[in-house]
Amino acid sequence: MRNCLRSPFTTSGMDGKKCSVWMFLPLVFTLFTSAGLWIVYFIAVEDDKIFPLNSAERKPGVKHAPYISIAGDEPPASCVFSQVMNMAAFLALVVAVLRFIQLKPKVLNPWLNISGLVALCLASFGMTLLGNFQLTNDEEIHNVGTSLTFGFGTLTCWIQAALTLKVNIKNEGRKVGIPRVILSASITLCVVLYFILMAQGIHMYAARVQWGLVMCFLSYFGTFAVEFRHYRYEIVCSEYQENFLSFSESLSEASEYQTDQV
Repeated sequence: MRNCLRSPFTTSGMDGKKCSVWMFLPLVFTLFTSAGLWIVYFIAVEDDKIFPLNSAERKPGVKHAPYISIAGDEPPASCVFSQVMNMAAFLALVVAVLRFIQLKPKVLNPWLNISGLVALCLASFGMTLLGNFQLTNDEEIHNVGTSLTFGFGTLTCWIQAALTLKVNIKNEGRKVGIPRVILSASITLCVVLYFILMAQGIHMYAARVQWGLVMCFLSYFGTFAVEFRHYRYEIVCSEYQENFLSFSESLSEASEYQTDQV
């Protein structure tokens, strides 16, 4: 008898009226993270730590430009910021694993799917560095987290856009893939503009671009609800056998039974 952890991930039959509850996972990630970051922003504005985003231009004084990292740099905003980023990193990691397993039986060459998983895992790790090492406490580690999050996050967006068009789940590849390509291009443009404005010291505009960049990221992750609505994910535990399968072998075995149903 077998007593190892198995994770057979199977497709649930979907009609036009019923969707898998897993579609809410990326939506919760998007809504929770965006709401949390705006709460951090409003706390920092209320405490006069930063200028509002709609300020005409930055004026000399105690206040700082409304960068997300500066908004979440001091208590009480830093407490909320840490919690939001840690939860966001966890949810992003779960989405990364489920997306990898969803595409695993559908791609002939796995390197692109594996690259997408690794890139999103590294971006998630960057989120934890951002949240747990505030800018004034450890600027170097915080900046490493920023680079991981923005760099590998952008790479993830392009990889997933390519996979969306290539795999074409339920013949929705173009319907979902084109918006993802547009969002990926917008994210890339925002990253380039952000670093250019930062280098030139135009901090108010750089902060606005940063907020736009993050909102584009979160909107992108919300689009995974389109594909997740077709799938049901399960974890099955059975009794131990001597010739038990490893966890990775279990995933491979489960993928063989994964089917598409309309």
